[in-house]
Amino acid sequence: MRQATSPQDATASSPARALPGDVDETLALLGAGNYVADRSLATALFLALKLARPLFLEGEAGVGKTEIAKVLADTLGRRLIRLQCYEGLDIASAAYEWNYSRQMIEIRLAEAAGGANRDALARDIYAESFLIKRPLLQALEADLAGPPVLLIDELDRTDEPFEAYLLELLADYQVTIPELGTVAAASPPIVVVTSNRTREIHDALKRRCFYYWVDYPSAEREMQILRVKAPRAGEALARQVVAFVQKLRGRDLFKLPGVAETIDWADALVQLDKVALDPQAIDDTLGVLLKYQDDIARIRGSEAAHLLGQVKAELAAGAR
Repeated sequence: MRQATSPQDATASSPARALPGDVDETLALLGAGNYVADRSLATALFLALKLARPLFLEGEAGVGKTEIAKVLADTLGRRLIRLQCYEGLDIASAAYEWNYSRQMIEIRLAEAAGGANRDALARDIYAESFLIKRPLLQALEADLAGPPVLLIDELDRTDEPFEAYLLELLADYQVTIPELGTVAAASPPIVVVTSNRTREIHDALKRRCFYYWVDYPSAEREMQILRVKAPRAGEALARQVVAFVQKLRGRDLFKLPGVAETIDWADALVQLDKVALDPQAIDDTLGVLLKYQDDIARIRGSEAAHLLGQVKAELAAGAR
């Protein structure tokens, strides 16, 4: 069976630490992981941690939803377990499956020994030792470093039956295995669910979570992000990059650039030894910023030069 869940069972490098005690400590915790967050996001995260509720993050691709779970695992010193969702994801790949080959060997050995009790054998082969634990079940296991961070990434890529399966986990932090019974977490894991909103997620799932919409950042916050994530970009170049990207987000494009693309673009321009934007540099690197040919064709050339002219004029006026 193809295992596309790719659980990142990474043990965080930082020592385990206590959960933040208030919103300011939550902001500081994210800042320690180089994540620039606004206060409303820190408030939603603090409440989710304090009340042991899953946090459902929705927003466009590239705005930093997945990164929140990674930063939490790193700064809290917890294990990160990642379930990457995709169309057709099933329980065997997400939660558990039985080790059928080992079960068959056990049956053959019992038959060879003779006098096997069928009822006892049936109980034996459905013991926990024959269970292959996938990310959801792994997240319920006790850990010396504290409950892990479970990232259920891009839930909107799955279908509604899988959403329904998650309801028990998100409400009670437990998974029911028909042959074995209910497996519950001694301490609830920290659960972060993300969605790019390619389809609507059912209300039943959202009700079990605290909800937060992760929007594109303001120009001021995007500048702060670049200072942290792309420190080699000079102040002048960073301001031009942010202003240009902010202008692009006002255009009718198929896919607007996210924060991830802003960071990548700034890094790319630094590699080209650029200290300021120019029309040729923009045209040559649009593929770093935009991911669809129609969008690139719409912006390249005169439109890019026009936007750059507006950016430079506005920055010059603001400097006076």
